Amino acid sequence: MITKGLLVAALTAGALIGTSQAQDFPRTTIQLVNPYAAGGSADLLARTIAAAMADVLGKEVIVVNKPGAGTTIGASFVAHAEPDGHTLYLSTATAHAIMPLLSKVTYDGIADFAPVAMVANVPNVLVVRASLPIRSVPELVAYTKAHPDTLNFGSVGIGSQPHLAAELFKQMTGATMVHVPYTGVAPATTDLVSGQMDLGFLNAPPLLQHIESGALRALAVTTLKRADQLPNVPTLDELGLKGFDIGTWYGISAPAKTPRAVLDKLGATLATVMSMPAVRQKIVSQGSEVFYLDAKDFAAYLKLDADRMARLIATAQIKAR
Repeated sequence: MITKGLLVAALTAGALIGTSQAQDFPRTTIQLVNPYAAGGSADLLARTIAAAMADVLGKEVIVVNKPGAGTTIGASFVAHAEPDGHTLYLSTATAHAIMPLLSKVTYDGIADFAPVAMVANVPNVLVVRASLPIRSVPELVAYTKAHPDTLNFGSVGIGSQPHLAAELFKQMTGATMVHVPYTGVAPATTDLVSGQMDLGFLNAPPLLQHIESGALRALAVTTLKRADQLPNVPTLDELGLKGFDIGTWYGISAPAKTPRAVLDKLGATLATVMSMPAVRQKIVSQGSEVFYLDAKDFAAYLKLDADRMARLIATAQIKAR
């Protein structure tokens, strides 16, 4: 039988071990795994945060790109990594909430990760090609109802946030459109600008120059808050689609069994990093927006978002091809 004294001693020893782990951490280089290819908006964000973390922690923080399989290659690598805080993941809804519902993965998107902090959000923008005679969301909805399944919308893949945003839009408005999945935002944007594609609910950064030039027409933003770089473009929520909120968020997570003391030190580091004016300015300049949540709030947001995405995937009958 475990006596009260032994229990107290065990708890005290555990606390001391945790404190020691935090004091010793990091012992070596930290790798931040980015599930996307180098050069994209996620990669720029990861490298900005990694450099600032290294300055705070006094140890190198490197970005390791592990793209493929809809972000699940990188997610699986981190989920099965040594849970000591030296391997972190650039979290997305795709890896945690969406792909586990659409394909067979080797990890649990919620249980196998310890959220550290939410760091940024990239708004999606509903854009149409300039040659399309549509200048507002009501006009778009009316056009699709008068011409069912004649307009094509591009996404960056089945189950991606741009795809899910379009499916939610269809559900809330009764619009009818045909989905054309692309392998990335670059080819989707190219076809939009050239007039080969009609519309899309795509990440804002690569669209901005084409919106400014007039090659694309921005009708609405898909997040609850207007995009900082498109202050004159209304949100779908403002236009009557109440609660419409599908952006591309990014967080930092660790393997699930990482010691609490280490997670706390990582959380404190990210709180410092995300409060730095230079870091915030650089993130905004990249087309993303600072969206900081601590570990507790990030975990709650992740659970809520996962439940929301699961309902949408089920009701829209989305299946991987």
